[in-house]
Amino acid sequence: MHIVVMTVVLSLSSGRSAQANPAGHPAAAPAATATAAPAARDESLPPSESQAKAALDKSPRHGELVDIKMASGGPVKAWIVYPERKAKAGVVIVIHEIYGLSDWIRGVADQLAREGFIAVAPDFVSGHGPGGGGTDSVASRDDVVKLVREATPEETVSRLNAVRDFAMKLPSANGKVATIGFCWGGGRSFAYAAAQPAVSAAVVYYGTSPDTPALAGVRAPVLGLYGGDDARVNATIGPAEGEMKKLGRTYEPHIYDGAGHGFLRQQYGRDGANMKATTQAWPRTIAFLREHLGGARPKP
Repeated sequence: MHIVVMTVVLSLSSGRSAQANPAGHPAAAPAATATAAPAARDESLPPSESQAKAALDKSPRHGELVDIKMASGGPVKAWIVYPERKAKAGVVIVIHEIYGLSDWIRGVADQLAREGFIAVAPDFVSGHGPGGGGTDSVASRDDVVKLVREATPEETVSRLNAVRDFAMKLPSANGKVATIGFCWGGGRSFAYAAAQPAVSAAVVYYGTSPDTPALAGVRAPVLGLYGGDDARVNATIGPAEGEMKKLGRTYEPHIYDGAGHGFLRQQYGRDGANMKATTQAWPRTIAFLREHLGGARPKP
């Protein structure tokens, strides 16, 4: 049975979230009309999109771009962030939105490292941008969206397998690997759990569920986090929930009343509902990852 989280909405802003673009994902609001975030943020949560660059600039953690080799073709570029801890850590593969490897995704990776995980965020635009570049080589967000949408399921799984193999061999990793994905990446996180039975856990933020036959391949526990006002995505929850229950698999969906698609990135939208969802979904995410990857938060 899925869990609907009812909220009492407090008005944090006078604006609403941006309208969905033709790809079915919320477009970024123009700078002139975007709702300004408060000067200080809750550092126990990931930054919103508008806070991401500043959060990265002040982070004490070590992050770097690496090239992950593929069996064939060029490498996949990935952003990796290490936690400041003594013990080995579980790895979380961060699967980006349809907007590519953005500052916001790197900010989420940094937040996961703050919680004690090694975070690896691959750029699925790698090799497809101008001159064989990645997200940072593409001129506009619309062009990034087009390139990400062209990524085939087979290529995505192949690249995720390469990233997982890379992560398993990191000297500071404990051998357990989970995925977390957002929007486009949320769907890929769930799909990867169906394609790769060795993955330890999967987190799905407002991503569509796989077709029913594919769910037979899922072995890892799956946590789903969804905005209540996201009918396109949420229509796929019920069929997946029923099939996963029939298969004896763990799928735990949570729906946050009043929140929209992309609520973790657009925290200050929808008159407070997105922030309410964020403050409930993120701690649940961390508890779930700790349960399945092990490890406590490192000392500040």
